[in-house]
Amino acid sequence: MKCYTNRNNPLCLKLLLASSFAGKSVQVEYVTLKEWRDRGGKTLPTIALENGDQIFSSNAVVRNILQPREDLLASVDLWLDWESSVLLPALIRLCNEKSNEQVPAILEHVNSKLENKQYLVDNEISVADIVIWSSLYCILSQPNLVSEHLSHNHIVSWFQNIRKHELVEAVLRGWTSESGTEILKALTEPSWYFNVSNSEKTQSINVDTESSISPEDLRLAEKAWSSKVTRPMPKVFSAPILPKKGEKNFLVTSALPYVNNVPHLGNIIGCVLSADVFARYCRLRNWNVLYIGGTDEFGTATETKALEEKLTPQQICDKYFVIHKEVYEWFNISFDHFGRTTTPQQKLITQEFFLDVHKNNFTSTASVEQLHCKACDRFLADRFVEGICPDCKFDDARGDQCDGCGHLINAVELIKPRCKICGNMPVVEKSDQIFLELPKIEPVLRDWIEKVSPQWSHNARTITNTWLKEGLKPRCITRDLKWGTPVPLSGFEKKVFYVWFDAPIGYCSITACYTDEWRQWWQPSKDTPILYYEFMAKDNVPFHSVMFPATLLAINKNYQMVTHIMATEYLNYEDGKFSKSRGVGVFGTDARNTGISADIFRFYLLYVRPESQDSSFSWLDLATKNNTELLNNIGNFVNRALVFAEKFFDGIIPAMNPNVEEFTLLALLTKELHAFNSALEKGKLRDGIKYILNVSRHGNQYMQVQKPWVLVKGSNEEKTRAGTVVGMSCNVACLIAVMIQPYMPSTSTIMRQQMNAPDDVIVLANEINILLQPGHKIGKPSPIFTKIEQNTVDSLKKQFAGSGKPASATNGGKEGNIKGAKNTPQIDVVSSPKNIEEMEAAILKQGNLIREMKAKKLEKSEWMPHVNVLKDMKKQYEDLKTAIGKNVIANGNS
Repeated sequence: MKCYTNRNNPLCLKLLLASSFAGKSVQVEYVTLKEWRDRGGKTLPTIALENGDQIFSSNAVVRNILQPREDLLASVDLWLDWESSVLLPALIRLCNEKSNEQVPAILEHVNSKLENKQYLVDNEISVADIVIWSSLYCILSQPNLVSEHLSHNHIVSWFQNIRKHELVEAVLRGWTSESGTEILKALTEPSWYFNVSNSEKTQSINVDTESSISPEDLRLAEKAWSSKVTRPMPKVFSAPILPKKGEKNFLVTSALPYVNNVPHLGNIIGCVLSADVFARYCRLRNWNVLYIGGTDEFGTATETKALEEKLTPQQICDKYFVIHKEVYEWFNISFDHFGRTTTPQQKLITQEFFLDVHKNNFTSTASVEQLHCKACDRFLADRFVEGICPDCKFDDARGDQCDGCGHLINAVELIKPRCKICGNMPVVEKSDQIFLELPKIEPVLRDWIEKVSPQWSHNARTITNTWLKEGLKPRCITRDLKWGTPVPLSGFEKKVFYVWFDAPIGYCSITACYTDEWRQWWQPSKDTPILYYEFMAKDNVPFHSVMFPATLLAINKNYQMVTHIMATEYLNYEDGKFSKSRGVGVFGTDARNTGISADIFRFYLLYVRPESQDSSFSWLDLATKNNTELLNNIGNFVNRALVFAEKFFDGIIPAMNPNVEEFTLLALLTKELHAFNSALEKGKLRDGIKYILNVSRHGNQYMQVQKPWVLVKGSNEEKTRAGTVVGMSCNVACLIAVMIQPYMPSTSTIMRQQMNAPDDVIVLANEINILLQPGHKIGKPSPIFTKIEQNTVDSLKKQFAGSGKPASATNGGKEGNIKGAKNTPQIDVVSSPKNIEEMEAAILKQGNLIREMKAKKLEKSEWMPHVNVLKDMKKQYEDLKTAIGKNVIANGNS
């Protein structure tokens, strides 16, 4: 194991201490942040494992090195979470702001926890002590800072006691300077923690948050728990689901994926899975919700795929529609209707929308120069044209960009252009196109965006404002293609609508395929308001925030406008990108063959959902989250609660006589529940997982402190107390089963089956009352999660790593290393006329190889080295011709 870190970073100190206590060695390489980023790194410290994996969380590594005893897991995890979410951000602010009002409270909190105790969670130094001690070293090692921030002595004794330990002294001798300021700077400079804004400074500093519980919180918790309210039964949704007056109505859509590919995990979390969690949450609240999804089937991409696979566009659509549908079914995506855009309804509604826009004078026409293939009798979209780049003279430049030099080009500028369909040379002709007059719609569009965009995700607002800042321009909405929705206007009969004018209308047409009363959702009455949530990746934002709304505003018939745009950043795979051609990453059709359930994939994808920045899928991290958050946290708590009920109370929920400890627990859980509901209503799905895990940690800590397995063996009073603790724990477990349902629906069902939970528990409220009544008979408890072993991680990582080595130009298609010029295939130049012919044949073969690789949609990193080979071959060819010419002249003169 090797740690790359800047000097004096306390995040490295905890790793060194844990390794020393565990008797393990760790190699440290000190680098500056600039040096590390120049080497392709992201943050410091970075821990490199022997198998090549990199981990950025020192807490995760420390916890793995010094695994706490099972009875300490809950307490240790609470301290580790507190350190990362409260302590470290406060220290960073202390460095940035020179003073921070939270620091004294943080130190006093730790001080209070050490009263009458030598260490934080045990009778000896634990992982919790090492982590908290390392982070506080920058303050507690400085007498002036101690006197400034601390008036109590328990923490000082604790700090000095650990510091005097021989292993700690040995680590410190080789670690750092004695400057607390330098340590703070070392923590702040490369930190992956954000500079926390003032609004975030109110976060509780208490590790168990009990100090944030007021008497009023306790009173309300007791009132809710003791109330005899009749819980509502879950609403039965039967088709067709329509908006209802007097109820909360939600329309949910996920971006329609192109039908020419297999979705990978990044595609899945970016739209359909995120939308599914939100739709399930709405149902969990008994709200009226319709979730619509489908495939986007028109456009050049479909035609190109059809040419590749030698099928018709409709056959391609039919084939991949089934693939998409099966993938989403395996991931348990709960569409109310999953449709497609190649339907009669799509044609009718798209044409209706266009004619309304046209009638209202929001369209214009202009003549555009395009390449026309007379042999195919069609204008050629960019994807259907190749030729010689006008800049670098690369042979296979595309109609929109040259892959040889990277320059953007106009297809009509290509030298010797050729049609990719038939190979003939097209000619430049003018073609009239229809434009959407965005400048005319812009004033009303800006007013609408200003009103609703505060409810959008941050990146959706940013991307939209960038478009508006540049000023909107007329946007071409027609194309000279054969595969698409025909334009219903005289003189434009051979044209179809541009896919991004057509595709968002698919939400309406798919709803129309679901119900003839589709306009109730899309043109709702004023007394039946609808909240419309759209989920997508960031590259789809402009078409949903500008283009589609502009179209609806131009129609001016009170169509339902989006109220919430929830966009994600990108999910990468390990340290690179997903690539179907190279076999890199997990695609939807692969996931079911991994032996890992859909619910585990769902949980992890939502745990790392790229809400504010790009994130990565990692097999090691997936296993870690499964083994810690699911198996050790949730699974351990739920199973223990039910097993205690079965073992000590014959599977019957015992009578509960709650006191202040139970009402404190309920008040804490109520805060987590409120935060959970608030997060999901705002589309912050990743945060929702955090609150579920917090509920389980509170339950674990409560059970650990109360020790029902001890109480049940004591006096009658203690046995009664044990019943209260077990009954309360089973109810907390049931709350977890309900809250986790949008994320892990099958797991939620298994949990509720083991509890034999009544149907009414699957309605989530804003307060907590009894879910499993005393006298309720539970089912048979059994482990819910299983451990993912390291050998499984290694196997899956290898399986989906891909070759990383595209076929070589000169080795008959076998794999070859393409990194570095020394591995680039070379052609020997010899001075004979025969070799000119061989080289011409080799150049032709190399060009065909590149075309085949590009036709297969291989990554640029795969075929670009072969482009360089081709350039070298052509240069050698010219040199050879020159050399032969000189030989001919010399021989003629001799």
